[in-house]
Amino acid sequence: MPQKVIITGASGVLGTAVKNAFSKGDFDVLGLSFTQTGPGLRPLNLLDQTETEKVFTEFKPDWVIHCAAERRPDVAEKNPDGTRELNVKVPAHLASLSQSQGFKLVYISTDYVFDGTSPPYAPDAPTNPLNGYGITKRDGEQAVLSASGSKSIVLRVPVLYGPAPKNADSAVNILLDVVQDQSGKTYKMDHYATRFPTNVIDIGNFLVRLTGVKTAIPSVLHYSAAEPFTKYEMCLVFAKVLGLPHGHIIADDAEPAPGSTPRPKNTQLDTRGTEALGVEGGLGLSLFEEWWTEYLKK
Repeated sequence: MPQKVIITGASGVLGTAVKNAFSKGDFDVLGLSFTQTGPGLRPLNLLDQTETEKVFTEFKPDWVIHCAAERRPDVAEKNPDGTRELNVKVPAHLASLSQSQGFKLVYISTDYVFDGTSPPYAPDAPTNPLNGYGITKRDGEQAVLSASGSKSIVLRVPVLYGPAPKNADSAVNILLDVVQDQSGKTYKMDHYATRFPTNVIDIGNFLVRLTGVKTAIPSVLHYSAAEPFTKYEMCLVFAKVLGLPHGHIIADDAEPAPGSTPRPKNTQLDTRGTEALGVEGGLGLSLFEEWWTEYLKK
């Protein structure tokens, strides 16, 4: 009997990659989506607790990978109530279903639960988010981990990239549009915050392998590539790969201006605990420039 897996947010950049990874293996997969529908996706509003419980009860999952979230910090600042509903209330409900139905829940969280002042951050490092998005994801973590009897794992990841329907769907992919805009427009690009862009395909494949681990899995795991880049430096990589000039992109190494959404300087995640799990194939991380070179050739 194949293991049964539900993936929430299965139409997003990460959710699509996770769904694809599980669909290639010996799993019975149900992809849930609210904002977009498509082949192999079941529409579901996760805020509707009655309907959510009905879907989960019928499918009887062994694992639930919870990718659905409001992930845009600027949107989270403008709509704090809606963000809290999705990023805190929904995972709290899924944790209670995990408790009653016995499935293992993987809650995808973020490096933005840290303030960026003392990297690298171990899984048990104190959280101190700087913005509303980070606060709701931290509160979502606490809701999941405090649900007694639930089998929950928090997987923190940094900024993500990979295949996407449109570049604007990823904070990394969208930089391709900036590099390719040779119209004469100039762009000030962040050269202050160090990020560790991580490939969604790698995360999906790792999660598949994680379901095969026979030993106890820690309640908090970190998964991150190790290569540091500012957004400006990512633009330089894209310019190199595409063979385009980048004089229209101006490095901005100033701290975020007062009134803008605060962002941490360096939230590097310490992945040694994840590596020590001995997951077959290890973390299986792509190299940024190498992956983009191959991907853009296609």
